[in-house]
Amino acid sequence: MAKILVVEDDAQTCELLKRGLTDSKHTLVTAGDGEAALERLGDDTFEIVVLDVMLPRGSGWEVIAEMRRRGMRTPVLMLSALDSVESRVRGLALGADDYLTKPFSFEELDLRIAAICRRAGKGGDGELAFADLRLDERRMTAVRGETEIPLSAKETELLKLLLMHQGTVLSKNFIAAHVWDMRLDSDSNVVEVNIRRLRQRIDEPFSRKLIHTLRGRGYVIR
Repeated sequence: MAKILVVEDDAQTCELLKRGLTDSKHTLVTAGDGEAALERLGDDTFEIVVLDVMLPRGSGWEVIAEMRRRGMRTPVLMLSALDSVESRVRGLALGADDYLTKPFSFEELDLRIAAICRRAGKGGDGELAFADLRLDERRMTAVRGETEIPLSAKETELLKLLLMHQGTVLSKNFIAAHVWDMRLDSDSNVVEVNIRRLRQRIDEPFSRKLIHTLRGRGYVIR
């Protein structure tokens, strides 16, 4: 069970989502546009946001971009009738944790919500470390020395994967398959974008750099 913010402007779709997710014992709060969604997020705490892309007063793209800009780490599942690779990659590159195209089944939606919550560290309390870097998966927080660094759910999962394979070069395809459960299109830069974002958090403020790029091969923590 999770407390979910559903952001959807179509009343019929919103009602169907509300009915289906409530039947799964989730607690739902709704918002009908982008501005209302950000207001809700500022006033309350949610375990996941189910976010439509096509919204008035701020699209889903704008909402998630603003969430991440403000440091909001709440996991986001984007919903859209746009099923192109470019749309999915755009959502993931902006910081979404998953992307589901319409129409969809409630069973699949419910399973994806459960998977995102698991990946966000619910119920886990393990800690991974390398050099002066530690990852608290449950709290979605990295620590370097005495500095605590908040992470998004996807940043947490990406850093966990790198730490679990420290010293081993991980290809972009390997990372995409394990973090986003997707096969990369030749033009996709979702891995590069998220590696860059992770570096900005855990490497750039510090003299010792831990995440390294091996051109043509992939990424490694060492």
